[in-house]
Amino acid sequence: MPVFITGASSGLGAALAHHYAAQGQTLGLLARRADRLHRLAASLPGQHHVYAVDVCDRDALHAAAHHFQAQVGFVDTVIASAGISAGTLTECEDDFAVFSAIMQTNVNATVSSFEPFVAEMKARQAGTLVGIASVAGIRGLPGAGAYSASKAAVAIYCESLRLELKPHKVSVVTIAPGYIKTEMTAHNPYTMPFLMDADVFARHAAKAITAARSYVVIPWQMGVVAKVMRLLPDWLYDRLAVNAPRKPRRSEH
Repeated sequence: MPVFITGASSGLGAALAHHYAAQGQTLGLLARRADRLHRLAASLPGQHHVYAVDVCDRDALHAAAHHFQAQVGFVDTVIASAGISAGTLTECEDDFAVFSAIMQTNVNATVSSFEPFVAEMKARQAGTLVGIASVAGIRGLPGAGAYSASKAAVAIYCESLRLELKPHKVSVVTIAPGYIKTEMTAHNPYTMPFLMDADVFARHAAKAITAARSYVVIPWQMGVVAKVMRLLPDWLYDRLAVNAPRKPRRSEH
C-alpha cells in the first residue's frame, strides 16, 4: 500500500512516515528541507522515495507525485500534512505576508497535493485522501486569524471533496489534531491541555484512515472540547475566548 506524505521531514508527517514504514509500506516522502528528509528516509525500514520540494511549488509537487506513481503504481493513500503556523494581527501590515504564506501552505497546497491522484483513484474506485485540519479551525482564536481560517478551510474543503468522491468509492478523511508534541507546538508559551506525543497521534490517525473516518479529532478529549466549542453561543464563546493565550507572531520569536 504505497503512501504519499507531504510535510514529511518533521512533526506529524515524520511521525506518520515512521508508522507506515514500520507497517512495511512504501512511502513517497516530500518536504522542502532536503537534509532532514534524507535523514528521515535513512532512519526508516524499507526503501522509500524522497522529494525535496516546497509544497507551494505546484508544478514541482505534481512532478514528484507523478514520479512516485510511475515508480510504485497505484498510490493508495495521500496525506497532506504540510502546514505552518504563526500568530497574526490584522493591524500589523507586515503580517499580511505571513497570512498569505499560511493560507498558501495549509490550504492551497492541500489541493495541489491531492490533484495528481484523484483521476486514477476515481478510475479504480479506491484510495484515500487525508487532510489535516485542527481544533483551532473550529472557532476563531484571537491572534490566530490566519491559522484558524486556514484549518477551517481545510475541513470544509475536505468535506466538499468527500461528497464529490463518495460516488466513486474514494475516501476523504479529515483529521483535526489537538495539541501534539512537535516543533510547531514547542513555541507555544502557554499550557496545552491533553498534549499528545506525535507517535501516539500517528497510531490513532492511521486507525482513522484505515477505517475511512470522515472526520476525527485526536486526542479524543479534544474532541469533547471541540463539540462544546461548536455549541457555545457567540456571546458566551466571546467572553471565554477573548483573553485566550496567543501564539507568538514571527517577529516575536
